[in-house]
Amino acid sequence: KQDKNKKKSSPAPSSGSSGKENSPPKSVTITSHMGKQELFSFFSDNGINYDNIDHPEVFTVDAMMPYLTNIKGAIGKNLFLKDKKTKALYLLTANHDREVKLNDVAKAVGAKELRFADTELMYEKLGVREGCVTPFALVNDKANDVTLLVDKLLVSGDVETVSFHPLVNTATTTISSKDFNKFLYLTRHKVIQF
Repeated sequence: KQDKNKKKSSPAPSSGSSGKENSPPKSVTITSHMGKQELFSFFSDNGINYDNIDHPEVFTVDAMMPYLTNIKGAIGKNLFLKDKKTKALYLLTANHDREVKLNDVAKAVGAKELRFADTELMYEKLGVREGCVTPFALVNDKANDVTLLVDKLLVSGDVETVSFHPLVNTATTTISSKDFNKFLYLTRHKVIQF
């Protein structure tokens, strides 16, 4: 099965820089993925207001929290997962302090066994690297191969705002809970609340 959205890769012209920071892993077909600025343009084009805080690179929620002391509302943590049996792909998004047990989530969504999906597949489908997983990356999954498993708190309106990385782990972006639901509608992904 071929993905019509994939572009054939050709050797890049020599530009003097290594480009490693933006290069996909060698075994991944290059696709057209949005970056941080394109995401912000998508928000603006669709009437989604946002606030962004730049901070040093972080790879865990614990490392990120000291930079977000002034942020109100929910701050997300995210996992890119795969069903061991069906190979279905999931992006799990929960409030940063919610305890998540993958076995319980698997049962709740009807999956056999959820495991972490590999980083090359994550880049191919969502256009993000390790430490940068975010529901905002659904904008890059044009084929809608990924199902969002979302903490009910983030979409119920019980919190006014939600905050996630904007496709990079050197910033955190806040939007209203209402606009998060609008974003999910615009991406047309299957959403399962837990």
